[in-house]
Amino acid sequence: MAKKGSVKLGVDGRPFRKEASSKGVYEEKNPVLYELRGSIAILTLNRPRFHNAQNAQLLYALDDAFMRAVNDDAIKVIVLRGAGKHFSAGHDIGTPGRDVGRSQPKRATVWYDHVNKPGGEFFYVREQEAYLGLCRRWRELPKPTIAMVQGGAIAGGLMLAWVCDLIVAADNAFFSDPVVRMGLPGVEYFAHPYELNARIAKEFLFLGERMSAERAFQMGMVNRVFPLEDLEEETMAIAEKIAMMPRMGLLLAKQVVNHTEDMQGKRTAMDATFAWHHFGHVHNDVVGGDYLGGFDAKTMAKSQREANANKVRKKSRQKKTATQKPVRKKNKIKRS
Repeated sequence: MAKKGSVKLGVDGRPFRKEASSKGVYEEKNPVLYELRGSIAILTLNRPRFHNAQNAQLLYALDDAFMRAVNDDAIKVIVLRGAGKHFSAGHDIGTPGRDVGRSQPKRATVWYDHVNKPGGEFFYVREQEAYLGLCRRWRELPKPTIAMVQGGAIAGGLMLAWVCDLIVAADNAFFSDPVVRMGLPGVEYFAHPYELNARIAKEFLFLGERMSAERAFQMGMVNRVFPLEDLEEETMAIAEKIAMMPRMGLLLAKQVVNHTEDMQGKRTAMDATFAWHHFGHVHNDVVGGDYLGGFDAKTMAKSQREANANKVRKKSRQKKTATQKPVRKKNKIKRS
């Protein structure tokens, strides 16, 4: 490798990414909790302080937990949930535990290590493994999975919900993929036209607004919606009913539905979108020097709040207009 001054350069003559030095300071020893309830395994994303933002520590701990449940013959169903107020705020783009510069001793796909790779290769390789690769692996788990969603499932959090076979949501849940604001087409695991119809998927992406649990249910993305206080009990009741089915029947039913989606183009569309996603990253880097388009965790959260506030204000105006009584004009009598 060549060096120019104090800047380390890659083989292409471009500097290594500044993120390469981001090793992360972990606030949790156990970022994923594992609990057994009869024939059901409950996996809990455990970074509540940061709304379960997904660093590599959490993602690989989740992979270990999934495999533990898969390898336990006593487990029939896997439930995934988040600790605290939210299911998951998405990829970690700003907490002290952000660890994009760490090599992972265990990788879930055949991709090589992203660390010390120059230019766009750094994130292209990392996201093939940690985001797209892991999500595809989890979609193919041979046991039924249920996402139990409360609060926000945002961007990468949406991906975690989508890889599950069922989504059961609290009435306070909302779903969002705001990354068009970053100049990107959507998250890496791009399932939008399959989870929603094409026009709703475009609306969801173009506006970047929150989709409520109720609307997600109406669109077919969410299976059931319950009051927050009943969410766990109702989700477990569904899991227990599924657990009564024969394991082989559940496995085959899952494979058939997944295969049908892939025959409809889901996997190949995802491959193409992943490439466009990284074209967006490179464009941002060339134009503004930041592959995320100038957004970090705080600015993205602020933009989400503003978008949601505008939506609420618009609804309030519409409601006010609808309840106002029309003003009748009195006809004046002309006197001759």
